[in-house]
Amino acid sequence: MTPTAISEPRTPRAADRGADPGLLASDLRLVVGRLARRLRQRGETGVSASLLSAMWTIERLEPVTLGDLASFERVQPPTVTRVVAKLEEQGLAIREGHESDRRSFRIRLTPQGRRLLDRTRTRRTAYLARGLKDVSEADRETLRKAVRILERVLEGDGPR
Repeated sequence: MTPTAISEPRTPRAADRGADPGLLASDLRLVVGRLARRLRQRGETGVSASLLSAMWTIERLEPVTLGDLASFERVQPPTVTRVVAKLEEQGLAIREGHESDRRSFRIRLTPQGRRLLDRTRTRRTAYLARGLKDVSEADRETLRKAVRILERVLEGDGPR
């Protein structure tokens, strides 16, 4: 294989791919996946991605039942039970009895869990902000619009 053959892309560049939603979805999936991986690496906390995801959902909905947490995380109840048990073992979340149903529990973050989320957010945001410093204002505005569009796409997906 010649050096030029190695450097040639196998698929057209994103800018040359037109308005095909399938091709855009493929490009977006790849770049979002790479960005997510980089952010995970920069915000390394010693806690798995699934535990962090559950913690962010707990923070947003707390106090939250196991069933609601499973629904928002799109996992089965036994899976969320194991996740919450791990969070409790690490002192990041606690279960509290439900005031009207003794068989039900609500989950809250502990102060230690909140600090871990804050530290993770700070590290990841700082990494991304450093990268955006050299991006033009016009491109930043494009990214702001993209954020709003992606939020709408995600809202349309909703919890199952």
